[in-house]
Amino acid sequence: MTAKTVSTPSATPFHKVLVANRGEIALRVIRSARAMGYRTVAVYSTADAGARHVQEADQAVCIGEPLPAQSYLRIPAIVEAAKLSGADAVHPGYGFLAENEDFAQACKDAGLVFIGPSAEAIVSMGNKAGAKTLMQAAGVPCIPGYQGEDQSESRLAEESARIGFPVMIKATAGGGGRGMRLVPSAKEFPELLRSARSEAQSAFGDPEVILERAIVEPRHIEIQIFADRHGNAIHLGERDCSVQRRHQKLIEEAPSPAVDAALRERMGATAVAAVKAIRYEGAGTLEFLLDREGNFYFMEMNTRLQVEHPVTEAVTGLDLVELQLRVAAGEALPLTQAQVRFEGHAIEVRLCAEDADQGFMPQSGTVALWKMPAQLRVEDALCSGAEIPPYYDSMIAKIISHGRTRDEARRKLAAGLEDAVALGVTTNQAFLRSCLAHPVFAAGAATTAFIGQHQEALLAPDEAVQARAAALAAVLLYETTGERRQRAAGRRLSHNLPISLRFDIGGKAQNASVTLPRQHRFEVALGERSFAIDVVALGSDTVRFVCDGLHEHATWFRDGATLLLQYRGLALRVEDKTRAASARQGESGGDGKLRASMNGRVVAVLAAVGDMVEAGQPIVTLEAMKMEHVHAAPVAGRLTAVHVSNGEQVAASRVVAEIEVAVAGPA
Repeated sequence: MTAKTVSTPSATPFHKVLVANRGEIALRVIRSARAMGYRTVAVYSTADAGARHVQEADQAVCIGEPLPAQSYLRIPAIVEAAKLSGADAVHPGYGFLAENEDFAQACKDAGLVFIGPSAEAIVSMGNKAGAKTLMQAAGVPCIPGYQGEDQSESRLAEESARIGFPVMIKATAGGGGRGMRLVPSAKEFPELLRSARSEAQSAFGDPEVILERAIVEPRHIEIQIFADRHGNAIHLGERDCSVQRRHQKLIEEAPSPAVDAALRERMGATAVAAVKAIRYEGAGTLEFLLDREGNFYFMEMNTRLQVEHPVTEAVTGLDLVELQLRVAAGEALPLTQAQVRFEGHAIEVRLCAEDADQGFMPQSGTVALWKMPAQLRVEDALCSGAEIPPYYDSMIAKIISHGRTRDEARRKLAAGLEDAVALGVTTNQAFLRSCLAHPVFAAGAATTAFIGQHQEALLAPDEAVQARAAALAAVLLYETTGERRQRAAGRRLSHNLPISLRFDIGGKAQNASVTLPRQHRFEVALGERSFAIDVVALGSDTVRFVCDGLHEHATWFRDGATLLLQYRGLALRVEDKTRAASARQGESGGDGKLRASMNGRVVAVLAAVGDMVEAGQPIVTLEAMKMEHVHAAPVAGRLTAVHVSNGEQVAASRVVAEIEVAVAGPA
């Protein structure tokens, strides 16, 4: 009797890994690859020529201009970079081409090991429409919706009415909140559909969308899975990603405060069964919405590593990038489900270059001073003097804490955020601290509605801290200006005479009077308040001082008339106006001029010259850091000029349109 042969999955060894991404994820992959003995290759756009991932890889290849070619989406250029450098494996990171089946297939066709699932798996699970159909056939609970091939506006409008408002529009080809819009009623559907499609095309190269019923105030829970080509699959528990703005995650944690052991087992078993059904290989994440009754609904699968993977690493003790590399080389998973252990609690925040007070508007520019907390895990790719370009995602760092309990992890992270220094570009640092301190989050009760429900409180300024910061700013302006030296001699006899200062801090005008009753002692009058400040030590970028008996410290950076100040986790820009001319008029838009709020690319002009427009009516849509931002008319009147066109790149503060203010006639 002839013995039956059993085929053994073949090994796919490699020795050099090209990372088809940028920033902190490129550095993260390089770190693990290097620890395993692999050589590494970076790719970069001309905007990233001086970036850290370029400097730290063993080799690097330029793949073009950031726009309009969108370098990191150019498959032929990346494959050619692998050939040029001799790389025999490609890690896609996350975002860009990480879930692009054409890229996975192109790597395979070129003889490169793609460190991720097959193109077939990406098609079946990476596409939201295909994944929902597959999950429904497998009996996995899914959100009611529409994922059909007919993408006409009329059919989508018809289906949204059938589903019932509010409806969620989602790009089928990607995640991260891009190409996603919540539609409250039929009236808003056409414009929000156009915007979602435009953003999806820009971010993923595919404008197709699906529709889903919007579930009210759910938890966003995802299950991390790993599978190998030997038929093994495990889950590594859940992550709670409910704290979001614009459908993009800001805070993630593991485990979820809303998931107990029994629910974890059920959700994990569902996720493992799903990936086994399609013979999945590598890292993946199944995302679910969890309602108030404990029912969970499949949303999508991310066929890649997630931004928030460090919290899973913290509670399991595993290196997920190392697991990816081992599975891609053909090794079996090194542990079974029974061997997976969870220890403690981990929380991650996404530090983003954005202005939370201005609708989370993305920011770009130069980082003047960058110091991250040494006591926490920080994933970033920045340093003092680095440029944050306007072409990519607004996330600039991830800060991760791990503690024995959730509250310990939360305290550590809040303290680390207060210590972090990110001066020069506005970030969401203070907003993240407010989220961590809010009683709803502290109690583990935050849902996806958390920011929307509590935004006013989360953005509320701490008046006492801001007043102290303004007083300290007055002292630093005086101490770090040439005026001090010029007046020093005369002040030996008249040091009690007050010095008047005028400055803007955080966009607000301040008039201060500073008196020096003795050496290193400053008395600062700000409006009706006064402060006594003793400067203990003034360093090149730090100051130790005593304010009204309390010994404290702050970080600062001065460039001409601009003083950047970091105090108690609050980053402030101070503009010295003492000798400046009066501030320009009309910046608020009262003059009828509509100005770009940030560097960006014009993706839609929504009104024509001659149109009568209402205040608040959309005029121009700009794209920056992969998100669209509608710029509305500041006043009502006739649109007399539009100075931009589709595809044009514009700088912040540029006048993009002009409106002749309507004059009311006699009553």
